[in-house]
Amino acid sequence: MKLFGPMYERALIWARNPRAPLMLFLLSFGEAVIIPLPPEVMLAPMSLSQPKRSFWFAGYSLVGSLLGAIVGYALGHYAFALVKPALESLGWMDRIDAQVGYLRDIAAQSPWKTFWVLVLAGFTPIPLKFFTWASGIVGIPLIPFLASMAVGRGKRVFLVAAAIRIGGERAEAALRRYIEPVGWGVMAVLAAVIGYLIWKSHAT
Repeated sequence: MKLFGPMYERALIWARNPRAPLMLFLLSFGEAVIIPLPPEVMLAPMSLSQPKRSFWFAGYSLVGSLLGAIVGYALGHYAFALVKPALESLGWMDRIDAQVGYLRDIAAQSPWKTFWVLVLAGFTPIPLKFFTWASGIVGIPLIPFLASMAVGRGKRVFLVAAAIRIGGERAEAALRRYIEPVGWGVMAVLAAVIGYLIWKSHAT
């Protein structure tokens, strides 16, 4: 069954839209607050359609993620009790509770360890919103929190942009050819990571 090929072709069409940078910015912002889709679903095809602007697109994505991280942090810190029923209805509370407990344990051990854990969080395919909300609930200091988000998410989006910028047309041709196995492979890895985190949260 071909699933990712048609999605990829549609994404390329969206990437050529004059409003694509704004859409990328909003997606990156929303992913740090509530949206479960990673910004790469727009960043990659946008960079493929205009390789010379790939680093600009990565910059838009990073700024959107950082602003969204501030909003997610603020909601977790100041409005958690108010929005908790909505989060429970979405089925997110188990994940958020697990991240809150994990961050509290790490923060009690070492601020630097917390920083690098959040850097890793920004780099992983796990939706950023779980970490931004949990950081606000725990009360991680804002400046180190933003620095960790900038390093982790910056590495992720700029690596994508750099790979496409260097690969150029060959990268586009290879991705078009192998989009189905790549897409299913990413889904399998993501499912394995989520399954491991759920298992770990229940085991502790």
